[in-house]
Amino acid sequence: MELGRLEYLQALVTEFQVTDSTEAKEQVLANLANFAYDPSNYEYLRQLQVLDLFLDMLTEDNETLVEFAVGGLCNLCLDKTNKEYILEANGVEPIINCLSSSNEETVVSAVTTLMFLTTPRSRAQTTALPVVECMLRFSLSANTRLSNLASIFLQDYCSPPQVEEARNLSKHTAVGIPLPKD
Repeated sequence: MELGRLEYLQALVTEFQVTDSTEAKEQVLANLANFAYDPSNYEYLRQLQVLDLFLDMLTEDNETLVEFAVGGLCNLCLDKTNKEYILEANGVEPIINCLSSSNEETVVSAVTTLMFLTTPRSRAQTTALPVVECMLRFSLSANTRLSNLASIFLQDYCSPPQVEEARNLSKHTAVGIPLPKD
């Protein structure tokens, strides 16, 4: 039974790599992101280098591929081994870049992923000043999901001095990351 699971996941990865159809790539990536939700698939997904696939897709122009890729990383990074891999692969920066997406699901997954990736060692990167500024803006969003998530991020992952510094800095600038479309 377990061998069948690996073979099925391998078939999905192969289909993603060989197809020229954007729609097929989107569907396969969505399936892989869903399989990333199940801890019994973690080892197989690591073996098949799906974490690298997700990380690579974060820089695509296709918003749907980015949405599924960051969603897959969000599902995978609760596992300590996967978290370490993403951090070692310099995955935080492309995840931070997803905060500027106009796609609500991409932004929500990116915020959640940054929360899951925050460790004492990665905190300086996951709560860098531009990220905290962004979370302050998101906390004011009319989108309840986003504002609640950003508020939790600010409260649980950022120090009061970080939040204050970001507040003071954002008072002096009108340039910022656009909010996702509702």
